[in-house]
This record gives sequence, C-alpha cells and structure tokens, in this order.
Amino acid sequence: MSAAEETPGVEDMPWGEVTPEAARRLLVAAVEAFAERGYHATTTRDIAGRAGMSPAALYIHYKTKEELLHRISRIGHDRALDILTASADADGTAAERLADAVRSFVRWHAERHTTARVVQYELDALGPEHRAEIVELRRASDAVVRRIIDEGVAAGEFDVPDVAGTTVAVLSLCIDVSRWFNTQGRRTPDEVGALYADLVLRMVGAQK
Repeated sequence: MSAAEETPGVEDMPWGEVTPEAARRLLVAAVEAFAERGYHATTTRDIAGRAGMSPAALYIHYKTKEELLHRISRIGHDRALDILTASADADGTAAERLADAVRSFVRWHAERHTTARVVQYELDALGPEHRAEIVELRRASDAVVRRIIDEGVAAGEFDVPDVAGTTVAVLSLCIDVSRWFNTQGRRTPDEVGALYADLVLRMVGAQK
C-alpha cells in the first residue's frame, strides 16, 4: 500500500503542506521507496521514477536524498508532537489524557503506517545536524508523555516507580504499531488504539 493510499480518514491529501505539487509528489514517492527498500538502497532515480519525473527534476526541489528524508521526518515528528500535546493539554484526569494520547498516537501510526515506519525507523540515515534536530523533537514528545504520567502519580491516579522508563515503554509500544500494522488484519486503527490505551493504563496502575 502506498503512502498516498493508506487507511483513509485522517488526511484528505497526505503531505498537503508540501508545495508545489511536484515537490509533494516526490516526497510521497520517497516515502514509498524508503518504506519498501530502505533509505540506503533507494536511489534518487528510484524516487523520480515513482513520481513520474526525470532524475534531474528531483534536484529542483531537493538538493539531496537526505534532504528529502529530513523533510519527511520533520513533518512526521511535528505531527506526532502535536497529537501528544493536544491530549496532554486537554481537560480531564491524567488517566483520561494518557488514554487519549495513546489512542490518538497509535491510530496515527496505524493509519499512516507506511509513512510512520520511515519517520520512526530511518533516523540514523540523517546527517548529524538534521538528526540532532529530530532527536530534540523526540525528546519533546517524551517530555509530554512523561508530564502526563508525572501528574497522574502526583494525583494518586498512577503507581509508577520509574516514570522515565515507563514513558519510554509507552512510546515504544505505540511507535511499533507502524512496523506490524496490516490493513487486512483483524483490527482497525481505532480498535488497536483502544486496545493499547487500555494496556497502557494497566501498565501505569491506573485505578478503575
């Protein structure tokens, strides 16, 4: 399944923020190629061919293959942080906000599993400067989830001896959905999100 045709219902046009249209087509093609072959095995010719363009056309919009990966990764990590922050800043108890964060985060990783695999698992292919930028975004996402858990512990809602370690476990559980999710599987993205929200609440010892 292509990055432009993943589970419907979240975005009418994936990568709609990328302009002009030729740049968007190249980015979509890069996501498909990176997910299928891996970053290092993908050539700029592969990407241009999938976009129906000449290899020279790619360099009009992106200086290098690495710049394309950075653009994909930056947009994806910004989106991930937005999803988590919206849940963390909402009204409700810590348990309600943590459950909502997990449901939303998992749903995105399932609905956009091809994109998410590239965003989450090709980090080491970035150059040092771009990698440092993305690592900071990942730390910000970690901090948002850790804040919810901290607030739950302070309020007596959660029993978590190791907040930092539990935060890593929660995020890893959610992110891994993009690796195995199959649109032909038994569960929908919403169902996986609900299942994982329940698992995470059990993980933090939330009171029913």
